[in-house]
Amino acid sequence: VFFKLLQWVLDKQDLLKERQKDLKFLTEEEYWKLQIFFANVIQALGEHLKLRQQVIATATVYFKRFYEFGVVSNTRLISAATSVLKTRFSYAFPKEFPYRMNHILECEFYLLELMDCCLIVYHPYRPLLQYVQDMGQEDMLLPLAWRIVNDTYRTDLCLLYPPFMIALACLHVACVVQQKDARQWFAELSVDMDKILEIIRVILKLYDQWKNFDDRKEMPAVLNKVPKPKPPPNSENDQSSNGNQNSSYSQS
Repeated sequence: VFFKLLQWVLDKQDLLKERQKDLKFLTEEEYWKLQIFFANVIQALGEHLKLRQQVIATATVYFKRFYEFGVVSNTRLISAATSVLKTRFSYAFPKEFPYRMNHILECEFYLLELMDCCLIVYHPYRPLLQYVQDMGQEDMLLPLAWRIVNDTYRTDLCLLYPPFMIALACLHVACVVQQKDARQWFAELSVDMDKILEIIRVILKLYDQWKNFDDRKEMPAVLNKVPKPKPPPNSENDQSSNGNQNSSYSQS
């Protein structure tokens, strides 16, 4: 279990190195907006399907793992759900969606291959519950800390830090917001508080970026800067091709 956890806790410098190809056509701020946007897309799809938040979070982690080691132009297929998103995100996906179920299923194999079939994802939710119960402030802190954990999936935190550290950072932010003095409780932990503070800074940066982010106005321009994948043949061409093959078979 510990090995599987460490397998996907990446080094920040390696992550930045992988990201350089994206930053050739996106600014750092635009990259942040892209992260927020696609997490919102997956969240909207999950809510439409009435999935539990942990399932939505797992899908978001899969997306991020693929994204960091793939190319940004793959994102349209990975987060595909045009029938659900047509109304809410029509400004970002204005044209007819060219992919069909067979493309989605094929893409699952690419996803599995890249992730080395490692589908188990550990989230901050369980340790968060344990910490809040230990602190004895479940009703006061849990709802806010839980929402902050949800928001962290719009950042790289799930790729860089173990879940228990993210849970502690979210709980720390919730304590500050709710004006709960938990300094003694945190002081008794055997944990690197410098790492917790790093996570908190990322969370605060997310909220700073997010508060002025109007995805409806800004995302079309950002998505236009992203290299587009070559679309698969449409269904009409497929049918035409199949028809020609059938004709040749009948003639023979």
